[in-house]
Amino acid sequence: MTTPQEELLPGTRRALLHRIAVAQAEGRAPSLVAAVVRGGRAVWHGARTSVDGHGPDENVQYRIGSITKTFTAVLVLRLRDEGLLDLGDPLEKHLPGTGAGEATIAELLSHTAGLAAESPAPWWERTPGSLRPELSDVLGEQPLLHPVGRRHHYSNPGYTLLGALVEELRGAPWEEVLRAEVLGPLGLTGTSTQPRAPHAGGWAVHPWADALLPEPLEDLGRMAPAGQLWSTTADLARFAAFLAAGDDRVLSAESVREMRTPAAPAEIADLETGATYGLGMQIQQRDGRLLAGHSGSLPGFLANLTLSVEDDVAAVVLANCTSGPLLGAVGADLVRIVAEAEPRIPEPWRPLDEVDPTVLELVGQWYWGTQPFALRLSADGSLSLGPLAGGGRRARFRSNGDGTWTGLEGYYAGEVLRPVRRPDGSTSHLDLGSFVFTRLPYDPEAPVPGGVDPQGWRGAGQA
Repeated sequence: MTTPQEELLPGTRRALLHRIAVAQAEGRAPSLVAAVVRGGRAVWHGARTSVDGHGPDENVQYRIGSITKTFTAVLVLRLRDEGLLDLGDPLEKHLPGTGAGEATIAELLSHTAGLAAESPAPWWERTPGSLRPELSDVLGEQPLLHPVGRRHHYSNPGYTLLGALVEELRGAPWEEVLRAEVLGPLGLTGTSTQPRAPHAGGWAVHPWADALLPEPLEDLGRMAPAGQLWSTTADLARFAAFLAAGDDRVLSAESVREMRTPAAPAEIADLETGATYGLGMQIQQRDGRLLAGHSGSLPGFLANLTLSVEDDVAAVVLANCTSGPLLGAVGADLVRIVAEAEPRIPEPWRPLDEVDPTVLELVGQWYWGTQPFALRLSADGSLSLGPLAGGGRRARFRSNGDGTWTGLEGYYAGEVLRPVRRPDGSTSHLDLGSFVFTRLPYDPEAPVPGGVDPQGWRGAGQA
């Protein structure tokens, strides 16, 4: 039950219902269910169905396909955070003999390992996993199609390898580790590797007739970490809230933020949409907002999870058809509807608890050459640097505790901001990755690279 402050307005709720009704009708889906998350919890559920009186609720299971990959990525990030692996480690270090061991863990997570998109025939999504009992059966004789690390090429076998990595380092089946380390702590009781009642049946809809054909429900075996899971809108709403804010029982906010950070180069075809991939999460720019999440499909089912951290809104959409409604567009629209109709109310401004005079001395206007920048101190203790007007490089900086600061984003990510002081303790200039920022444009008292003309600034007649 939500509090009155969290409930959506009637007009917003009707707009959400209208959007999924159009998607179900035009996409000819036997059923379609959706949920919207705001403030860390589900604030709306909706459903449309072709069967009168049998509308699915938020506790009916649907197969979620490749959203499973995000769950697998969470397990791998847990291993990293515990120090059991480094994302830069080659797979061979922890799981030898696969034939794809030169790829790093990060490359497998971001689909840049050069692996094939699918396992060898027959198509793994419509055949029993028992046909591929070993990793060699999943990878085939030539696992690598592209140079390792050079391009983004979506790979289902890559996540089979990550699942096997989890099993190797945990000494237990992937399913057991997932249940103990993610599903249990987050309370995802409606998520499982096998369907449990109540669950939807998977259907194919004839492309030229309003007729149905049941799809087979196969156990994917070794491929399970790439797409096996069944879940509900209630559970995926909780999972979306976790992916936005983290949960220290599973992964910290910093680690889930890393998952949402682009880690793969965009393909040429993706440049127009701004789509890329993080660590187990798809990322795109749409309608002027940054969206993260994952889509999923298996014969008989479509799924999508979309979240906008800035808007504090997420959406989950599930359908039981092989093709039809474009759930990625539906999920993005549900986020947009709420974000535009009921924009996020910002937290109240609050001052710093304590002010460090040595840091306060740094704030204000600085010049890189002749371009003015502003350095600001925020209530969370971070510094932000950006141009006073127009475009330019912007970044936030985290204190290192020794008087220096490290960039968190953009061009200056990882770069060190170092205040350089005079013998009397006053600040001469800022050194940022060899760039010198001065209080005056080309300050002759500062060590500006290349020096400053001793005659100083002049008019055209003085040149």
